[in-house]
Amino acid sequence: MSPEFTVADGVAEAFPQLRIHLIAAASLRNGEPWPKAAAAMDELEAEAAQGAWTALDAEDPRIATWHAAYRAFGTNPKRMRPSVEALQRRLAKSGRLPRITPAVDAYNLVSVRFGVPAGAFDLAALEPRVDIRFAADGDGFTPLGEPDVREAPKPGEVVYAQGAEVLTRHWNHRDADATKVTAATTRAVFVFDSVGDAAREAVDAAAERLKELLSEGAAVTDHRVLTAADRTVRLDAEGPQ
Repeated sequence: MSPEFTVADGVAEAFPQLRIHLIAAASLRNGEPWPKAAAAMDELEAEAAQGAWTALDAEDPRIATWHAAYRAFGTNPKRMRPSVEALQRRLAKSGRLPRITPAVDAYNLVSVRFGVPAGAFDLAALEPRVDIRFAADGDGFTPLGEPDVREAPKPGEVVYAQGAEVLTRHWNHRDADATKVTAATTRAVFVFDSVGDAAREAVDAAAERLKELLSEGAAVTDHRVLTAADRTVRLDAEGPQ
């Protein structure tokens, strides 16, 4: 399957500087160690311990643009933080990032290192079309790690969705349980979001760095970029046959 990702007209109009990287990977070996990615994680944690790395403050454009975006669609970013800010605060407080699976650890590492939100979907759980749109009445969401919980996203917040099933809440605050990347995932799409030109260099660099890390345990089959001008892309999720 080659899924199509589309930015709704209203979202593109509200956030004309949005830039979303989509990286498809196949032959994912997510149940075995990735030593290079693990070493990069250890290095970042060592920098945090030594004070060589510090979390971005709310005035940094990479965070400030997300705070402004969240407020624009009715979410309080102090209560529901953009994923990158939550991860950075976690590392600053505890000195460690979570270890989940190598692929998830890799995109979390890159998110924190470059200061841009990241996520991923198991391609086997995706339908042919995913929309980045405003939530609407009738949408439903099951949070990551809480398969028995059902939420109704607030109409107007930006979400990734397939049909009425929401895959992320508050754009990138939290992912859905059904599409999570696990040790058994063999094909996935990785996502980096930005909403301001000030983050363009960082989000582009983050995507390239993740591809380097993925090369240790997967085959990157495609890499596309969504913008307000180019609102639809179809990802090659299979690669050469």
